[in-house]
Amino acid sequence: MHGNWRWPASLPCRTVATVPPSIITARDLRKQFGDFVAVDGIDFEVEPGESFGFLGPNGAGKTSTMRMVGCVSPITSGQLRIFDLDAASDGAAIRARMGVVPQADQLDAELTVVENLVIYGRYFDIPRAECRRRAAELLEFVQLTERADERVDPLSGGMKRRLTIARSLMSEPDLLLLDEPTTGLDPQARHILWDRLYRLKQRGVTLVLTTHYMDEAEQLCDRLVVMDQGCIVAEGSPRGLIDQYATREVLELRFVTGDVGDHDAAPAVDIAGIGDRSETLPDRTLIYAHDGEAALAEVHRRGLDPVGSLVRRSSLEDVFLRLTGRTLVD
Repeated sequence: MHGNWRWPASLPCRTVATVPPSIITARDLRKQFGDFVAVDGIDFEVEPGESFGFLGPNGAGKTSTMRMVGCVSPITSGQLRIFDLDAASDGAAIRARMGVVPQADQLDAELTVVENLVIYGRYFDIPRAECRRRAAELLEFVQLTERADERVDPLSGGMKRRLTIARSLMSEPDLLLLDEPTTGLDPQARHILWDRLYRLKQRGVTLVLTTHYMDEAEQLCDRLVVMDQGCIVAEGSPRGLIDQYATREVLELRFVTGDVGDHDAAPAVDIAGIGDRSETLPDRTLIYAHDGEAALAEVHRRGLDPVGSLVRRSSLEDVFLRLTGRTLVD
């Protein structure tokens, strides 16, 4: 058992006095499959107790990186140390201190909710009585106590995700890896899950996650990296990245276009010099500016007549699309 923490309300904050300066340190980390380079010499560090995210389009190298961090895929070259242990030679010791929440739930549908936790705990040689104690506390933590004796199969998607997180915590890990933790969940279930993850972070558990949801990254991540084509193209806090790569506001304009279905029919409008930069999409025009209302006033002053306009704050999605592009990657 790692640390002296208990679930749920009595769980104390951990101290990090005996923890190495960085939970994860990667230097020139590379993963190659034949001639294909999935991860191309990246550097990053994850500090104790922080929530660290990987963002990127499909094929960016996020999953390959997470699998190396999870010690289930060997590195091709470079250095990867976790808990100050070498991932290349100390994989078993690292995995014993790590919890993993895979993108697809791997629960046993034929077992009850509590049996899924107890049997999983036994894989770590935790005594059965202790497994039951931990299971009861974890089910309270993820708000599934009333479902303890029900089978898994009828549970909603949100309940299954919460149970998967509870299962990953049976070994009381120091590090929790989450691969797309809320994919496919409705907004209510996502917010419940965010709350549980935030509580874990408050109690000193280090979180490393991948996500396609920009709002999720903004909610959960202290720091994140944006990956594209196997490389890290940006790193920082969500707010810091927005300040660095985006303007304070974005003005969205919609004009009358050509025939329906004609994706090359974006109108040619004179917006040069309005705001810091602009982007013309098939369905709208974006103007990035410090003051969106002033930019809209200038649009009208030039005699332009959009059929719709919206001024909004810049978001992490604006940063993501600027750094990685808008082209779909299969």
